[in-house]
Amino acid sequence: MPRIKLREIAHARAGDKGNILNIAVIAYHPDDYTLLQEQVTTERVAAHFRGLIEGPVVRFELPNLGALNFVLHRALAGGVTRSLRLDPHGKSLSSALLELKIEI
Repeated sequence: MPRIKLREIAHARAGDKGNILNIAVIAYHPDDYTLLQEQVTTERVAAHFRGLIEGPVVRFELPNLGALNFVLHRALAGGVTRSLRLDPHGKSLSSALLELKIEI
């Protein structure tokens, strides 16, 4: 099966609260939401960020929006006020997630 990067069928938006990061992955077209549901699992997201995320990954499905919202715990090295990372808010991690390859 052909593989594409997630960014070809979806865009993403990140937000943070303390040491928790959320990343919403939104399908460009409603028909692609099923691909997101089937292939962008908590296990795949956790594996994609292995070494960066120290806590669990939780997924919330938003079918009316064609989106999945991932909540990544212990993801920001202590949070904005405690982290020495160049991207303490984790905004760049939404772009990193869009590099995930899925099958079409």
